[in-house]
Amino acid sequence: MSGGSRRYGCATGRPQPVAFRSCPAVIKRLEAAGAGAPVGRLYHVALETDGTIQVFDDWDSQESFDKFGETLVPILNELGAPRGEPIISTVHNIIEG
Repeated sequence: MSGGSRRYGCATGRPQPVAFRSCPAVIKRLEAAGAGAPVGRLYHVALETDGTIQVFDDWDSQESFDKFGETLVPILNELGAPRGEPIISTVHNIIEG
């Protein structure tokens, strides 16, 4: 990573990743709330394994992630989507290609 900028990775925590069937509803509600492409999220990856989704997001700052959580968490709660505590780490490097 150039220039010493800090980026933050956030992954859904185990043991309760979001159930795959919940994802379309979560995305639809985020988009309706204006948070489908939230400020500060650099990219989003959702991995499906055995009917569950593990999410990894790359954020420009902890503050951007926290702001997004103010919208996401109530949506997850309303839908009864199981979730663990997020695992937040500073991104060490990104290799493309």
